[in-house]
Amino acid sequence: MRIVFATDLSDASKTAIESRTCLECLANIGVREVHLLTVVPDNVSSGLPGMDIASDARTALAAQRDVFEDAGFEVETHVARGTPHRRINGLAERIDADMIVVGSRGESPLENRLIGGTVRNVARTAVRPLLVERIERTESGPAVKKEHLFRDTLYATDFSANAERAFDFFPQLTGATQRAYLLHVRGREQKDGSDTEADARERLDEMATELRDRMGIEVETNVRTGGVVDEILAEETRVGATTTLLGARGTSRLRRLLLGDTAETVVARGNNNVLLVPPESATPR
Repeated sequence: MRIVFATDLSDASKTAIESRTCLECLANIGVREVHLLTVVPDNVSSGLPGMDIASDARTALAAQRDVFEDAGFEVETHVARGTPHRRINGLAERIDADMIVVGSRGESPLENRLIGGTVRNVARTAVRPLLVERIERTESGPAVKKEHLFRDTLYATDFSANAERAFDFFPQLTGATQRAYLLHVRGREQKDGSDTEADARERLDEMATELRDRMGIEVETNVRTGGVVDEILAEETRVGATTTLLGARGTSRLRRLLLGDTAETVVARGNNNVLLVPPESATPR
């Protein structure tokens, strides 16, 4: 598996890269090749004294490259100029990456370029599966929010085609996922609709059986009613999920916009790691 790991060279990105447990999780799902990318903003001139940004970035990347190589990964480094989310997606397309990984400090949109707006833009436009790894601020400095990236995976579905595509990504997490939690959120207006809670539970049970047979893991299911994002975040807390798996940019036959704006909002509001799987028809932006 080949990934693009986007870094802004901040302490938060350094923390994400240096987490031994997170590196082991990536190795466990078959990641062998890492393309380490940082994006230099266009509005910074490299011609000014002391402002050779590209050269400084390459020097900083060398230390992060050493961490990945010491962990057994093959590594290439890339320094690009331009808009971060466009360069991240562009590299992922060019090398045919299996996944993009970015770091985020969750609800704290601080000054780092891969925090806040850039992460949301990557989430909105990603053409490859995107893993958002949460970093939190502690008294001793930045720390990984939940180290075991895929150990307890919450999958939220509205039963759309894009949600099914995200579900089909589960087997690629074999070796890292021990427990899966399958969730469907029924909007309040669906309480009296033709699609009943019993129907949803039956569909989730079928999916749970498939996962147990294919991956040999523990699987639980749940149906909640309420606001989609609020219920997903509440379920993350209830089950202690380490990563939330969602489809991106899709609409539901149940008339709920779960896998579009909702996925982006979960990334923006949540504190969990998030794995977004784009629809097959996604094109670069």
